[in-house]
Amino acid sequence: MKKKNTKILLVDDEPDILEIIGYNLFQEDYQIFTASNGKEAIAKAKKVIPDLIIMDVMMPEMDGMEACENIRKIPELSNVLITFLTARSEDYSQVAGFDAGADDYITKPIKPKLLVSKVKALLRRLKENDQNSETLNVGGIEINREEYKIVKDNIEIVLPRKEFELFYLLASKPGKVFKRDEILDRVWGNEVIVGGRTIDVHIRKLREKIGEELFKTIKGVGYKFEV
Repeated sequence: MKKKNTKILLVDDEPDILEIIGYNLFQEDYQIFTASNGKEAIAKAKKVIPDLIIMDVMMPEMDGMEACENIRKIPELSNVLITFLTARSEDYSQVAGFDAGADDYITKPIKPKLLVSKVKALLRRLKENDQNSETLNVGGIEINREEYKIVKDNIEIVLPRKEFELFYLLASKPGKVFKRDEILDRVWGNEVIVGGRTIDVHIRKLREKIGEELFKTIKGVGYKFEV
């Protein structure tokens, strides 16, 4: 994925933040698009199909959480990377963000160079996953990494990108007990700063979406992480 072909949608109701972040990412040769609220973000995302959306949470008309949930329901946008950029750093806020379908969570204020580094890490992980596409057949289900699709009994299960990548990792080695550091590195990349709580949230969502029995088929009844 060449930088000049990479589209980033910035969503924030503060013009100064859009200008600062947009300028720094534009300097890295990314294509930059902007929106000032959730409703505008959805319309703009449908139009440009970005690779990454960096979105504030607290905005007028429609906040980032609701916008993220709506974007995840749009088939052509279901695999877009979404990162929240917000001053709210409480645990419950981060959990709500992941529940809404976000891939990462960046806390304001953040230095432009660090933000650029995190964006590069996210996009690099996206590129690596796209280059290593293959299909797994485990426990009677088909996991297509190229299309980010899971099919069981001819029924497609749709997952956000990070949930899919986590599920694919677990299914690639049924029965293995993964270390948290390994999961964070393989799924989020070692340059992306997330905590163990992030894994817990995604595992809970996977159990809800694919079903406990299917999850046990992949990891066994005694499934657990190694701390």
